[in-house]
Amino acid sequence: MNSPSRRDVLKGIGSTGLLLAGGAGVASARGPQTEGDTIVDVAVAADGFDVLVAAVQEAGLVDALSGNRQLTVFAPTDAAFDALGVTADNVGDVDFEAAVGVSLDEILTYHVVPGQREARSVVNVSKLPTLNGAQIEVDGTDLNGDQATIVDTDIEASNGVVHAIDGVLLP
Repeated sequence: MNSPSRRDVLKGIGSTGLLLAGGAGVASARGPQTEGDTIVDVAVAADGFDVLVAAVQEAGLVDALSGNRQLTVFAPTDAAFDALGVTADNVGDVDFEAAVGVSLDEILTYHVVPGQREARSVVNVSKLPTLNGAQIEVDGTDLNGDQATIVDTDIEASNGVVHAIDGVLLP
């Protein structure tokens, strides 16, 4: 018997998928998007975002990151989470409050900006407001100093845009 795919599991939760896509090694996410491919759908279909998908599910943010609301997501790659010792298998066991001083949902919502902001409107501002209420500092393609660099941009979805990053942003 075949194991269900992440897409099937997430659809069973009552969602159309999980969060984000794009980034280093995920050029396949740049293919033509159909009218229904949300940010969540794109993330589930892309390679290199297994930890992010698991984290969004663990934090209970699937519904918040799905739907028609236009969002911009800065999507950490699996390698970015690996630098913190977080994997798709252990994301539910990590005590983020003890490790980095903030909860998993605070970290994830810090990666989401209201509205659709393509790369040209991201790199030309000094700060971006996030869904968790804090702001991301922007210096070209660098975010919050050296916390992360944008490595892939303008991955389109029906409800926004994704920019892949090589680090996990901490509020």
